[in-house]
Amino acid sequence: MGLTSRTLLVFVIEVAVAAMAATVYWWPALAGRHWRSVLGRIGALLGTQLTVLALIGLLANTYFSFYSSWDDLLGTADDGPVSVRGKEAGPAAATTAAAPAPSSEPAHVPPLPARELGGKEPVETPVRGRDPKVVGEIRAVRLPGARTGLSTDGYVYLPPQYFQADQQDRKFPALIVLTGFPGDAKNLITRLNYPGVALDLIRSGRMQPTVLVLMRPSPAMPADPECEDVPDGPQADTYFTRDVPAGVAATYRVSTGPRAWGMIGNSTGGYCALKLAMRHPDVFGTAASVSGYLRAAEDVTTGDLFKGSGQRRDEADLMWRLGNLPHPPVAVMLAGAEKGDGDFRRDTDAFTAAATPPMSTAVATVPEGGHNYMTWIRLLPSALEYLSQHLAAS
Repeated sequence: MGLTSRTLLVFVIEVAVAAMAATVYWWPALAGRHWRSVLGRIGALLGTQLTVLALIGLLANTYFSFYSSWDDLLGTADDGPVSVRGKEAGPAAATTAAAPAPSSEPAHVPPLPARELGGKEPVETPVRGRDPKVVGEIRAVRLPGARTGLSTDGYVYLPPQYFQADQQDRKFPALIVLTGFPGDAKNLITRLNYPGVALDLIRSGRMQPTVLVLMRPSPAMPADPECEDVPDGPQADTYFTRDVPAGVAATYRVSTGPRAWGMIGNSTGGYCALKLAMRHPDVFGTAASVSGYLRAAEDVTTGDLFKGSGQRRDEADLMWRLGNLPHPPVAVMLAGAEKGDGDFRRDTDAFTAAATPPMSTAVATVPEGGHNYMTWIRLLPSALEYLSQHLAAS
Protein backbone atom coordinates (compact mmCIF):
# COMPACT_ATOMS: atom_id res chain seq x y z
CA MET A 1 0.00 0.00 0.00
CA GLY A 2 1.31 3.41 -0.95
CA LEU A 3 1.95 6.00 1.76
CA THR A 4 -0.71 8.33 0.33
CA SER A 5 -3.22 5.65 -0.65
CA ARG A 6 -6.78 5.72 0.65
CA THR A 7 -6.49 1.96 1.34
CA LEU A 8 -3.69 2.53 3.86
CA LEU A 9 -5.59 5.36 5.55
CA VAL A 10 -8.74 3.25 5.92
CA PHE A 11 -6.68 0.31 7.20
CA VAL A 12 -4.96 2.43 9.89
CA ILE A 13 -8.31 3.90 10.95
CA GLU A 14 -9.67 0.38 11.39
CA VAL A 15 -6.59 -0.71 13.36
CA ALA A 16 -6.81 2.37 15.62
CA VAL A 17 -10.50 1.78 16.34
CA ALA A 18 -9.86 -1.90 16.99
CA ALA A 19 -6.95 -1.12 19.33
CA MET A 20 -9.05 1.31 21.38
CA ALA A 21 -11.99 -1.11 21.53
CA ALA A 22 -9.72 -3.98 22.60
CA THR A 23 -8.13 -1.83 25.30
CA VAL A 24 -11.53 -0.88 26.73
CA TYR A 25 -12.77 -4.49 26.55
CA TRP A 26 -9.71 -6.11 28.13
CA TRP A 27 -8.91 -3.40 30.69
CA PRO A 28 -10.87 -5.03 33.58
CA ALA A 29 -8.96 -8.29 33.00
CA LEU A 30 -5.68 -6.36 33.27
CA ALA A 31 -6.56 -4.64 36.54
CA GLY A 32 -4.52 -6.96 38.77
CA ARG A 33 -1.15 -6.17 40.38
CA HIS A 34 0.62 -9.19 38.94
CA TRP A 35 3.53 -8.36 36.64
CA ARG A 36 1.67 -9.90 33.71
CA SER A 37 -1.25 -7.52 34.27
CA VAL A 38 1.09 -4.53 34.53
CA LEU A 39 2.84 -5.47 31.29
CA GLY A 40 -0.55 -6.02 29.66
CA ARG A 41 -1.72 -2.54 30.60
CA ILE A 42 1.52 -0.99 29.34
CA GLY A 43 1.24 -2.90 26.07
CA ALA A 44 -2.40 -1.90 25.59
CA LEU A 45 -1.65 1.77 26.18
CA LEU A 46 1.39 1.77 23.89
CA GLY A 47 -0.44 -0.07 21.14
CA THR A 48 -3.39 2.32 21.24
CA GLN A 49 -1.18 5.40 21.30
CA LEU A 50 1.01 4.18 18.45
CA THR A 51 -1.96 3.47 16.20
CA VAL A 52 -3.54 6.86 16.96
CA LEU A 53 -0.23 8.65 16.31
CA ALA A 54 0.16 6.75 13.03
CA LEU A 55 -3.34 7.82 12.03
CA ILE A 56 -2.64 11.48 12.90
CA GLY A 57 0.61 11.34 10.92
CA LEU A 58 -1.12 9.90 7.86
CA LEU A 59 -3.90 12.50 8.02
CA ALA A 60 -1.36 15.33 8.29
CA ASN A 61 0.68 13.93 5.41
CA THR A 62 -2.44 13.56 3.27
CA TYR A 63 -3.40 17.19 3.90
CA PHE A 64 0.03 18.84 3.63
CA SER A 65 1.75 16.45 1.14
CA PHE A 66 4.94 16.27 3.23
CA TYR A 67 5.99 12.90 1.73
CA SER A 68 4.85 11.37 -1.52
CA SER A 69 5.90 7.74 -0.93
CA TRP A 70 7.57 5.36 1.51
CA ASP A 71 10.88 5.92 -0.27
CA ASP A 72 10.43 9.67 0.10
CA LEU A 73 9.72 9.26 3.82
CA LEU A 74 12.69 6.96 4.39
CA GLY A 75 15.05 8.95 2.19
CA THR A 76 15.63 6.02 -0.19
CA ALA A 77 13.95 7.49 -3.27
CA ASP A 78 15.85 7.45 -6.55
CA ASP A 79 17.04 11.03 -7.18
CA GLY A 80 15.67 11.66 -10.63
CA PRO A 81 17.11 14.50 -12.70
CA VAL A 82 15.88 18.07 -12.34
CA SER A 83 14.07 19.13 -15.49
CA VAL A 84 14.01 22.83 -16.43
CA ARG A 85 11.84 24.35 -19.11
CA GLY A 86 11.14 28.00 -19.75
CA LYS A 87 9.01 30.46 -21.65
CA GLU A 88 11.09 33.61 -22.10
CA ALA A 89 9.89 37.07 -23.04
CA GLY A 90 11.84 38.51 -25.94
CA PRO A 91 14.30 41.35 -25.29
CA ALA A 92 12.09 43.85 -27.08
CA ALA A 93 9.12 43.00 -24.89
CA ALA A 94 11.13 43.40 -21.73
CA THR A 95 12.55 46.78 -22.72
CA THR A 96 9.23 48.24 -23.88
CA ALA A 97 7.25 47.23 -20.81
CA ALA A 98 5.37 49.96 -19.02
CA ALA A 99 7.04 51.37 -15.95
CA PRO A 100 5.47 50.52 -12.60
CA ALA A 101 3.05 53.00 -11.12
CA PRO A 102 4.61 55.63 -8.86
CA SER A 103 4.61 54.75 -5.18
CA SER A 104 2.32 56.71 -2.86
CA GLU A 105 4.76 56.41 0.05
CA PRO A 106 7.00 59.32 1.14
CA ALA A 107 9.71 60.12 -1.41
CA HIS A 108 12.54 59.59 1.05
CA VAL A 109 12.67 57.76 4.33
CA PRO A 110 16.19 57.39 5.77
CA PRO A 111 16.93 53.65 5.96
CA LEU A 112 17.78 51.87 9.16
CA PRO A 113 20.98 49.88 8.47
CA ALA A 114 21.10 46.17 9.24
CA ARG A 115 22.60 45.68 12.70
CA GLU A 116 25.16 42.92 12.98
CA LEU A 117 24.62 40.82 16.11
CA GLY A 118 28.19 39.57 16.29
CA GLY A 119 27.43 35.92 15.56
CA LYS A 120 28.80 34.09 12.53
CA GLU A 121 27.90 30.70 11.09
CA PRO A 122 30.30 28.40 9.23
CA VAL A 123 29.80 27.92 5.50
CA GLU A 124 29.14 24.21 4.89
CA THR A 125 31.27 23.41 1.85
CA PRO A 126 33.88 20.83 0.80
CA VAL A 127 36.27 23.73 0.19
CA ARG A 128 39.00 23.55 2.82
CA GLY A 129 39.55 26.43 5.21
CA ARG A 130 37.34 29.19 6.57
CA ASP A 131 39.00 32.21 4.98
CA PRO A 132 36.24 34.67 3.92
CA LYS A 133 38.23 35.38 0.73
CA VAL A 134 37.77 31.71 -0.18
CA VAL A 135 34.37 30.66 1.22
CA GLY A 136 32.66 33.94 2.10
CA GLU A 137 31.06 34.71 5.45
CA ILE A 138 27.66 34.32 7.13
CA ARG A 139 26.79 37.09 9.59
CA ALA A 140 23.86 37.16 12.02
CA VAL A 141 21.90 40.41 11.64
CA ARG A 142 18.81 42.24 12.80
CA LEU A 143 16.87 43.94 10.02
CA PRO A 144 14.80 46.89 11.31
CA GLY A 145 12.23 48.70 9.17
CA ALA A 146 12.33 52.49 8.91
CA ARG A 147 8.93 52.72 7.18
CA THR A 148 7.06 49.97 8.98
CA GLY A 149 8.63 49.74 12.43
CA LEU A 150 8.88 45.98 11.95
CA SER A 151 12.05 44.04 12.66
CA THR A 152 13.31 40.48 12.42
CA ASP A 153 16.56 38.59 12.79
CA GLY A 154 18.25 36.73 9.98
CA TYR A 155 21.59 36.17 8.29
CA VAL A 156 23.56 37.77 5.48
CA TYR A 157 25.89 35.66 3.35
CA LEU A 158 28.70 37.65 1.73
CA PRO A 159 30.41 35.75 -1.13
CA PRO A 160 34.24 35.38 -1.27
CA GLN A 161 34.59 38.14 -3.86
CA TYR A 162 33.17 40.61 -1.32
CA PHE A 163 36.43 40.29 0.66
CA GLN A 164 38.93 40.15 -2.20
CA ALA A 165 41.18 43.19 -2.60
CA ASP A 166 40.53 43.65 -6.32
CA GLN A 167 36.75 43.67 -5.74
CA GLN A 168 36.54 46.37 -3.06
CA ASP A 169 34.80 48.86 -5.35
CA ARG A 170 32.34 46.32 -6.68
CA LYS A 171 28.66 46.30 -5.76
CA PHE A 172 26.91 42.95 -5.79
CA PRO A 173 23.41 41.79 -6.70
CA ALA A 174 21.32 40.47 -3.82
CA LEU A 175 18.68 37.83 -3.14
CA ILE A 176 16.18 37.82 -0.30
CA VAL A 177 15.73 34.18 0.74
CA LEU A 178 12.62 33.23 2.75
CA THR A 179 11.69 30.10 4.69
CA GLY A 180 8.21 28.66 4.90
CA PHE A 181 5.99 29.72 7.79
CA PRO A 182 6.68 29.77 10.69
CA GLY A 183 10.22 28.80 9.74
CA ASP A 184 13.58 29.59 11.23
CA ALA A 185 16.12 31.56 9.23
CA LYS A 186 18.87 29.27 10.49
CA ASN A 187 17.25 26.36 8.61
CA LEU A 188 18.25 28.11 5.40
CA ILE A 189 21.84 27.45 6.51
CA THR A 190 21.66 24.15 8.39
CA ARG A 191 18.98 22.33 6.39
CA LEU A 192 18.97 23.86 2.90
CA ASN A 193 22.54 25.22 2.97
CA TYR A 194 21.90 28.17 0.66
CA PRO A 195 25.39 29.64 1.26
CA GLY A 196 27.14 26.36 0.48
CA VAL A 197 25.07 25.73 -2.65
CA ALA A 198 25.63 29.31 -3.83
CA LEU A 199 29.37 29.01 -3.23
CA ASP A 200 29.58 25.80 -5.29
CA LEU A 201 27.67 27.46 -8.13
CA ILE A 202 29.85 30.58 -7.98
CA ARG A 203 33.03 28.50 -8.09
CA SER A 204 31.75 26.55 -11.10
CA GLY A 205 30.74 29.70 -12.96
CA ARG A 206 27.02 28.89 -12.88
CA MET A 207 26.13 31.78 -10.55
CA GLN A 208 27.55 35.26 -10.24
CA PRO A 209 28.75 36.37 -6.78
CA THR A 210 25.61 37.39 -4.92
CA VAL A 211 24.74 38.59 -1.42
CA LEU A 212 22.07 36.42 0.24
CA VAL A 213 19.71 37.86 2.86
CA LEU A 214 18.30 34.86 4.76
CA MET A 215 15.01 35.45 6.60
CA ARG A 216 11.69 34.00 7.75
CA PRO A 217 8.55 35.21 5.87
CA SER A 218 6.93 36.98 8.83
CA PRO A 219 8.34 40.07 10.53
CA ALA A 220 5.32 39.99 12.89
CA MET A 221 5.57 36.61 14.62
CA PRO A 222 3.57 34.67 15.69
CA ALA A 223 1.20 36.06 13.06
CA ASP A 224 1.51 35.12 9.40
CA PRO A 225 0.67 38.20 7.31
CA GLU A 226 1.42 36.33 4.04
CA CYS A 227 3.64 39.26 2.96
CA GLU A 228 0.61 41.57 2.86
CA ASP A 229 0.20 45.14 4.06
CA VAL A 230 -2.62 44.32 6.46
CA PRO A 231 -5.02 47.23 7.11
CA ASP A 232 -4.39 48.42 10.68
CA GLY A 233 -1.87 45.59 10.98
CA PRO A 234 1.71 44.65 10.04
CA GLN A 235 2.91 46.14 6.76
CA ALA A 236 4.84 43.06 5.63
CA ASP A 237 4.76 43.90 1.90
CA THR A 238 6.40 47.27 2.54
CA TYR A 239 8.88 45.72 4.96
CA PHE A 240 10.24 43.23 2.42
CA THR A 241 10.09 45.49 -0.63
CA ARG A 242 11.31 48.78 0.88
CA ASP A 243 12.78 48.40 4.37
CA VAL A 244 14.92 45.31 3.86
CA PRO A 245 16.56 46.31 0.53
CA ALA A 246 17.20 49.84 1.83
CA GLY A 247 18.66 48.61 5.12
CA VAL A 248 20.91 46.03 3.46
CA ALA A 249 22.10 48.57 0.86
CA ALA A 250 22.93 50.99 3.68
CA THR A 251 25.13 48.35 5.33
CA TYR A 252 26.74 46.29 2.57
CA ARG A 253 28.06 46.85 -0.94
CA VAL A 254 24.97 45.78 -2.83
CA SER A 255 23.51 47.27 -5.98
CA THR A 256 20.15 48.95 -6.19
CA GLY A 257 17.67 48.82 -9.03
CA PRO A 258 15.12 46.21 -10.17
CA ARG A 259 17.56 43.91 -11.94
CA ALA A 260 19.98 43.88 -9.00
CA TRP A 261 17.55 42.26 -6.55
CA GLY A 262 15.65 38.98 -6.62
CA MET A 263 13.70 36.83 -4.21
CA ILE A 264 13.37 33.09 -3.55
CA GLY A 265 11.57 31.01 -0.95
CA ASN A 266 9.93 27.69 -0.21
CA SER A 267 6.25 27.13 0.62
CA THR A 268 4.96 30.42 2.13
CA GLY A 269 8.30 32.00 1.21
CA GLY A 270 7.80 30.90 -2.39
CA TYR A 271 4.36 32.47 -2.54
CA CYS A 272 5.80 35.68 -1.09
CA ALA A 273 8.66 35.74 -3.59
CA LEU A 274 6.39 35.31 -6.59
CA LYS A 275 3.77 37.77 -5.38
CA LEU A 276 6.17 40.54 -4.36
CA ALA A 277 8.06 40.34 -7.66
CA MET A 278 4.79 40.57 -9.59
CA ARG A 279 3.63 43.51 -7.48
CA HIS A 280 6.95 45.34 -7.37
CA PRO A 281 8.98 44.89 -10.57
CA ASP A 282 10.62 48.19 -9.63
CA VAL A 283 12.27 46.33 -6.73
CA PHE A 284 12.63 42.69 -7.81
CA GLY A 285 13.42 41.78 -11.39
CA THR A 286 13.32 38.03 -10.78
CA ALA A 287 11.91 35.50 -8.31
CA ALA A 288 11.73 31.76 -7.70
CA SER A 289 8.97 29.92 -5.86
CA VAL A 290 9.94 26.46 -4.56
CA SER A 291 6.81 24.47 -3.70
CA GLY A 292 4.97 27.75 -3.23
CA TYR A 293 1.26 28.33 -3.66
CA LEU A 294 -0.62 30.95 -5.67
CA ARG A 295 -3.18 32.35 -3.25
CA ALA A 296 -2.83 33.77 0.27
CA ALA A 297 -3.63 31.34 3.04
CA GLU A 298 -6.36 32.37 5.46
CA ASP A 299 -6.35 30.51 8.75
CA VAL A 300 -5.83 30.92 12.48
CA THR A 301 -2.23 32.09 11.99
CA THR A 302 -3.10 34.76 9.41
CA GLY A 303 -6.22 36.19 10.99
CA ASP A 304 -8.31 38.51 8.83
CA LEU A 305 -5.72 39.70 6.30
CA PHE A 306 -8.07 41.66 4.05
CA LYS A 307 -10.58 43.14 6.53
CA GLY A 308 -13.48 42.18 4.31
CA SER A 309 -12.03 43.69 1.13
CA GLY A 310 -12.70 41.49 -1.87
CA GLN A 311 -10.34 43.59 -3.96
CA ARG A 312 -7.43 42.99 -1.57
CA ARG A 313 -8.18 39.27 -1.53
CA ASP A 314 -8.25 39.15 -5.34
CA GLU A 315 -4.97 41.06 -5.62
CA ALA A 316 -3.30 38.48 -3.38
CA ASP A 317 -4.42 35.72 -5.77
CA LEU A 318 -1.68 35.36 -8.41
CA MET A 319 -3.95 33.71 -10.97
CA TRP A 320 -6.42 36.57 -10.59
CA ARG A 321 -3.58 39.04 -11.18
CA LEU A 322 -2.61 37.27 -14.39
CA GLY A 323 -6.19 37.36 -15.60
CA ASN A 324 -7.00 40.94 -14.65
CA LEU A 325 -3.86 43.10 -14.40
CA PRO A 326 -1.02 43.98 -16.80
CA HIS A 327 1.76 41.41 -16.65
CA PRO A 328 4.92 42.83 -15.09
CA PRO A 329 8.39 42.73 -16.73
CA VAL A 330 9.81 40.08 -14.39
CA ALA A 331 11.39 36.65 -14.83
CA VAL A 332 10.03 33.99 -12.48
CA MET A 333 10.62 30.30 -11.87
CA LEU A 334 8.23 27.82 -10.27
CA ALA A 335 9.96 24.74 -8.86
CA GLY A 336 8.49 21.58 -7.35
CA ALA A 337 7.69 17.91 -7.86
CA GLU A 338 5.75 16.57 -10.83
CA LYS A 339 4.06 14.08 -8.48
CA GLY A 340 3.51 14.10 -4.75
CA ASP A 341 3.54 17.84 -3.89
CA GLY A 342 -0.15 18.63 -3.75
CA ASP A 343 -1.48 20.64 -6.68
CA PHE A 344 1.92 21.95 -7.80
CA ARG A 345 1.78 20.52 -11.33
CA ARG A 346 -1.79 21.65 -12.03
CA ASP A 347 -1.26 25.14 -10.59
CA THR A 348 2.07 25.59 -12.37
CA ASP A 349 0.65 24.57 -15.74
CA ALA A 350 -2.18 27.09 -15.29
CA PHE A 351 0.20 29.85 -14.22
CA THR A 352 2.69 29.42 -17.05
CA ALA A 353 -0.11 29.17 -19.62
CA ALA A 354 -1.58 32.46 -18.40
CA ALA A 355 1.68 34.44 -18.16
CA THR A 356 2.55 36.48 -21.24
CA PRO A 357 5.31 38.96 -22.18
CA PRO A 358 6.82 41.07 -20.80
CA MET A 359 6.69 38.45 -18.04
CA SER A 360 8.76 35.33 -18.58
CA THR A 361 8.46 32.01 -16.77
CA ALA A 362 10.47 28.86 -16.21
CA VAL A 363 9.67 25.61 -14.44
CA ALA A 364 12.06 23.28 -12.60
CA THR A 365 10.77 19.88 -11.53
CA VAL A 366 11.82 16.56 -10.07
CA PRO A 367 9.77 13.47 -11.03
CA GLU A 368 8.47 12.83 -7.50
CA GLY A 369 8.78 14.37 -4.06
CA GLY A 370 6.80 15.74 -1.15
CA HIS A 371 6.54 19.13 0.46
CA ASN A 372 9.81 18.71 2.33
CA TYR A 373 13.49 19.61 2.56
CA MET A 374 14.63 16.65 0.46
CA THR A 375 12.63 17.91 -2.52
CA TRP A 376 13.73 21.52 -2.05
CA ILE A 377 17.42 20.62 -1.75
CA ARG A 378 17.30 18.93 -5.13
CA LEU A 379 15.69 21.97 -6.78
CA LEU A 380 17.81 24.66 -5.16
CA PRO A 381 20.81 24.69 -7.57
CA SER A 382 18.58 25.08 -10.63
CA ALA A 383 16.58 27.87 -8.98
CA LEU A 384 19.68 29.82 -7.93
CA GLU A 385 21.27 29.42 -11.35
CA TYR A 386 18.10 30.74 -13.00
CA LEU A 387 17.91 33.74 -10.69
CA SER A 388 21.56 34.58 -11.31
CA GLN A 389 20.95 34.63 -15.06
CA HIS A 390 18.40 37.41 -14.52
CA LEU A 391 20.31 39.49 -11.97
CA ALA A 392 22.48 42.40 -13.04
CA ALA A 393 24.47 44.68 -10.77
CA SER A 394 23.79 48.32 -11.58
